[in-house]
Order: sequence, then C-alpha cells, then structure tokens
Amino acid sequence: MDAQSPVLCVYKGLNREICVHAIGTKNGRQKVMAYQFGGESSKGLPEGGEWRCLFVDDIESIVEIPGVWHTRDDHSRPNTCIDEVEFEVIA
Repeated sequence: MDAQSPVLCVYKGLNREICVHAIGTKNGRQKVMAYQFGGESSKGLPEGGEWRCLFVDDIESIVEIPGVWHTRDDHSRPNTCIDEVEFEVIA
C-alpha cells in the first residue's frame, strides 16, 4: 500500500473513505488522524470532507481504494488527536 493511498474502513459500524495522515497513541491507545472525504458519519460530513481522529481498535476493516489523496492546509490536529506520533505522511 502506498503511504498516500485513500482507504475504505469500517469504523463503529460506518463505512468511511479516508486518507490517513498520522498514526500514534493518545493516552496509551493507538489512534489515527485521517481526512474523511466520503462515506458515512454519525455527525454528518461537510461537503469536501473533515479531519477525524479514529481509535485503531474500533476499526473493523480497512482496504486500499483507487483515488486521489485528500487533505487540507489546516493539518494541525496531531497535537490534539495524538500524543505521540509514530508515523506521519508529509504531503
């Protein structure tokens, strides 16, 4: 899998199309910071997408999908989403 490949995952029972930007831990639990650009969301998804912080152990499946990399310039959430960054995509 390419580091800049979009993926489809099932998170808390909802299909989400995301681009993972960072992986790390928050209070000892593994977490990903991702830009969700499609799929479902319990809170709704604004047009164009939104940053999401997802706990890894709540992801039921993940598969690479064809498409373009999605991001936004306000990539500042690792400080609040993740305490210790283990991997980060620099776009």
